[in-house]
Amino acid sequence: MKPKFLIVAFLMALACQPLWAKIELPNIFADDMVLQRNEKVSLWGWANTGEEITVHTSWDNQEYHVKTNIEARWKLEIDTPEAGGPYTISLKGNENEIVLKNVLIGEVWLCSGQSNMEWSATTNAGIDHAEEEIKKADYPNIRLFTVARRTSNYPQDDLPGTWEVCTPETMKTFSAVAYFFARRLQGELNVPIGLIDNAWGGSPAEVWTPSSVFDKNEDLKASAESLEETPWSPVFPSQLYNGMVHAITPFKIAGTIWYQGESNRGRWDVYGKLFSEMVGSWREAWGYDFPFYYVQIAPYNYKEAEQGVRIRDVQRRVLETLPNSGMVVVSDIATIDNIHPTNKQDVGLRLANLALKETYQKYEGEVYGPLFKEVHPLGKKIEVIFDHAKGLMAKGKKVTHFEVAGADGVYHPAKAVIKQDKVILSSKMVKEPLNVRFGWSNIAEPNLFNGAGLPASAFISE
Repeated sequence: MKPKFLIVAFLMALACQPLWAKIELPNIFADDMVLQRNEKVSLWGWANTGEEITVHTSWDNQEYHVKTNIEARWKLEIDTPEAGGPYTISLKGNENEIVLKNVLIGEVWLCSGQSNMEWSATTNAGIDHAEEEIKKADYPNIRLFTVARRTSNYPQDDLPGTWEVCTPETMKTFSAVAYFFARRLQGELNVPIGLIDNAWGGSPAEVWTPSSVFDKNEDLKASAESLEETPWSPVFPSQLYNGMVHAITPFKIAGTIWYQGESNRGRWDVYGKLFSEMVGSWREAWGYDFPFYYVQIAPYNYKEAEQGVRIRDVQRRVLETLPNSGMVVVSDIATIDNIHPTNKQDVGLRLANLALKETYQKYEGEVYGPLFKEVHPLGKKIEVIFDHAKGLMAKGKKVTHFEVAGADGVYHPAKAVIKQDKVILSSKMVKEPLNVRFGWSNIAEPNLFNGAGLPASAFISE
């Protein structure tokens, strides 16, 4: 073979080889991060094919060894201790070493949904008492990871974002609901809290749902494909799941908080199934049934009659069938002329109380408002039974927003009397009431509460 051909062959072979074989990590692994405590957590990344990587964890002074596969990927499971830190994790390969510093071990929560979850202390009108809350937001044991907006038609292996220590400067642009949730948890549990915020304002649930759900459900697929483009969010099915969720599904989390539904009000009739399938698909992707706590959307003066309350009722109904889930009602802390209520403190507090009671068993108080259970027709009257109704009361002279219907299905305002934590209804317009609805309008702000001061959810008994 002539020398010039040998040179060309050598250069071509060289071009096919990597110039270096450095370890690379997904962005979720970085300085200042939080790992889930008392768990087997996964570390993963990329390096040269067949490269051996040594991982050292400072909390137990242990070394772990792993080799990359033919796809140049590696993955390792390690045990985390009880909450604590700061720790370091070092990863050493043939060409480089990465040292992750100021790592905490604690509780990690994913915070997702649309604008009411994304809303920060400085977004537009901001939040109540924003200046004071920002000044107080110095919590070195709360860590914040914001996923930058990304869409994709295919599931991605990485996503953009960085971990930051919670300070007044970092808190003011982070999800306010998530921050108040974490502050309450951190105060009660006294452990580090990590928050991953991947919300996108205006996003419908379809874009957060993996394609596997639509492959199995033709009705959901048809509904998703009918979405019209908007100026505030992508609407192509699965785009945000692919770009902002899939890459972190191997990352161990304690659970998810979710605030979304406004963008699905025009498809309320399929939202219950879609939402349940979405939650199930996320749990399947993570490999375990983590807690999923969500906010029922607030009353707002939508131009389309009943769409808002229909979604609220669907969210209530889903709670009855979705395991390891919880819902907070916010009809008493909303304003019907603002789709983004500025009281985010109480929303975060109610979500945190749910988690403290049901996930951590650290709260003994009531965490639900009255939830409709059943009706009992009593001739000219009808009795309404609620769960979580201890101390049932009206904040006002009389109970409002109840309606009854007879066999004709036409609803009329009803007189309501509270008796032994039940509500007895009657109406001169309905001789024999058979069904009941409550808070049945987009802007309804009913005055029925339990003894814990939590509001009753809208419902229809049909």
